[in-house]
Amino acid sequence: MTLLSVQNLSVSFRGTNDKVIPAVRNVSFNLDKGEILGIVGESGSGKSVTALSILNLLPYPKAVVPSKSKIFYAGGNLLSCSENILRDIRGREISYIFQEPMSSLNPLHTIGKQLIESIRIHNEISIKKAYTKAIDLLKQVEIANPKARMKSYPHELSGGQRQRVMIAMAICNRPKILIADEPTTALDVTIQAQIVDLLVRLTRQMGMAMIFITHNLRLIQKIADNICVMKNGQIVEQGSTDEIFNHPQSRYTKQLLDSLNGQSKAFRYAGDCLLSATNLRVCYPLQKNIWGRVVKSLNALNNVDIDLYQGETLGIVGESGSGKTTLGMCLADLCPYQGVVTLRGKDIKSIRPLDFRKTVQIVFQDPYNSLNPRMTIEQIIGEGLKVFEPHLDKDIHHKKVIDILSDVGLKETDGVKYPHEFSGGQRQRIAIARALAVKPEILILDEPTSALDVTVQKQILELLQRLQQEKNLSYIFISHDMHAIQMMSDRIAVMKNGKIVEENSAVKILNCPLNDYTRKLVAASML
Repeated sequence: MTLLSVQNLSVSFRGTNDKVIPAVRNVSFNLDKGEILGIVGESGSGKSVTALSILNLLPYPKAVVPSKSKIFYAGGNLLSCSENILRDIRGREISYIFQEPMSSLNPLHTIGKQLIESIRIHNEISIKKAYTKAIDLLKQVEIANPKARMKSYPHELSGGQRQRVMIAMAICNRPKILIADEPTTALDVTIQAQIVDLLVRLTRQMGMAMIFITHNLRLIQKIADNICVMKNGQIVEQGSTDEIFNHPQSRYTKQLLDSLNGQSKAFRYAGDCLLSATNLRVCYPLQKNIWGRVVKSLNALNNVDIDLYQGETLGIVGESGSGKTTLGMCLADLCPYQGVVTLRGKDIKSIRPLDFRKTVQIVFQDPYNSLNPRMTIEQIIGEGLKVFEPHLDKDIHHKKVIDILSDVGLKETDGVKYPHEFSGGQRQRIAIARALAVKPEILILDEPTSALDVTVQKQILELLQRLQQEKNLSYIFISHDMHAIQMMSDRIAVMKNGKIVEENSAVKILNCPLNDYTRKLVAASML
């Protein structure tokens, strides 16, 4: 039985000077009762615009939908429904889980208040009954201590907990269709697995149909009955999950599937020990008494020992809060710590800061926030050159910047642009170029492919591998993505609660993990 039918959907947006930019072109698909339909593709392929069109959530009048486009639900065309009818449908019959729960939840109201509002807006029940139902919903989405969490604000919850709250709000009225738009983006692999299993279980229990939008092909292979593959606003291929993964027809689908393949690197010590940490400890005060004494603290790092050898890649993997980024910041001397960090056997505290910065550089997780929006790309990359080579001739300085841009696959003309004019993958290339400008020996890479599409991820990882070979770089590669870790690492250190629970060659960690926590991480990554 067909619940939803999208026919010839086209969407364009009015840009500057009323220029019309197509976003979705002639998209057609059906959603049956109880079906899980996966929509996959890169950023900008039209996935989210297609989903938002179903509930008329596009920014009109900037969004233009031609009259030939139809979205049929319950015998009516949703694109021509009145706002009153749509208000009844939204949340009650068709619910939407947005990509970023922190942006979707109201930061000024408690979780309980927002859940109760979602329940009462479509049901004439008392606040007391709505409160009881909200508690039951939080239990249903497996939030621990639901009564206490009703009083929490969004910022007091973890990413996985916020996503569970969004799911609770979406299912509170038992909708017939659930639209999940990238609900696991940037979550740890174990949390991703929990959220996906929860969504699938609720979908089956409640007899809902679900449209699951993602760029994670392994995830969609596990849960979807049918798949639509989108590129440049069009569906280039659709069919059953088995057909798409085992007999792809479209060249683009084959390219997406090829991007999943990553080979484990062989274990090797390429050279002498470059960077070493001994008994590394970081403790953050959480609460102080009236006399200023710390009564509650968090051990972000607890007696961590680690070594990085010349020419190798050491992968650091673990869930959020395990201490990965704190470890990277300590090794880059960007965070106060106790213990000893040495560079070629010499305590980094005794090394001149500029000399240390020339040897060790860091690439941050979010390039958009780490690049100065007021500086051109040439200024951003050239900033390091000015510090370490202040007497360079202007023309030579410009040529060096162009050469660095070329190294990371960017054009000379990109130098005059600003960060906002680039995609996420291009901005990450710029961040890498900035780090390479001073010719470091060690790069600390903190989640460099987080939230990037699979094809862009592969491009960045291949770029890093090429640069490592050409420039004999050593990497500390921090990630919760086991597939990226597999592709990049010679050795892997697994972190949990501020400690390294297992360390070995990448092959042994991925194929024969000894620690239960490592086994859980590896199993969760096999979505």
